[in-house]
Amino acid sequence: MAKKPPEKGNEQPTVTNRWWVELGNAEKVKAKRPPGPVGSQFFQAAHDFDQERARERLTDNNLKLLIAADLPEGGWGYVRLAETTYPGRELERVKKLLPLPSYARGLIVDCGRSLRILVTGTSIGERVLELALGETPSFDCWVHHEWVREALFDDADKALGALQRFIRDYLSPEAVARSEAIAARA
Repeated sequence: MAKKPPEKGNEQPTVTNRWWVELGNAEKVKAKRPPGPVGSQFFQAAHDFDQERARERLTDNNLKLLIAADLPEGGWGYVRLAETTYPGRELERVKKLLPLPSYARGLIVDCGRSLRILVTGTSIGERVLELALGETPSFDCWVHHEWVREALFDDADKALGALQRFIRDYLSPEAVARSEAIAARA
């Protein structure tokens, strides 16, 4: 049985003439979106960041500072990298808390609001200990330009106490001999 077409005055709506039905043939117009939050700029800036290159440049910078300072054995040097300086009384306190043994050389790098303490052995740059005293004190150690240890501390006093142990553990003649014996067996 064939249906007869609806009469002119009795037209039923079809899918094509309903405004809420999208048929897919309409072209979508993309509105220009505002730029993202500030964090998106960080990701743009960090897009081509090479962490390995940054690590090498940092250790090269430490080595350059240590060589340029011409440090005496068992003694401290000082270099200022910022216009503002770390409080002088605190600098003296650091030196007093960290007496250097004869096999070590130390450099205090004054960054204004923070300090970096670099300690190396008799062979300058072969072993480098770095203690950053800032908001969160941190320690890094490089042996033969290889990063071998990292530590974070709750406060500067704990970090300075640990640095005294790290100097013994990494720079003493016994520690160096032990490390070289292990490397020779490997």
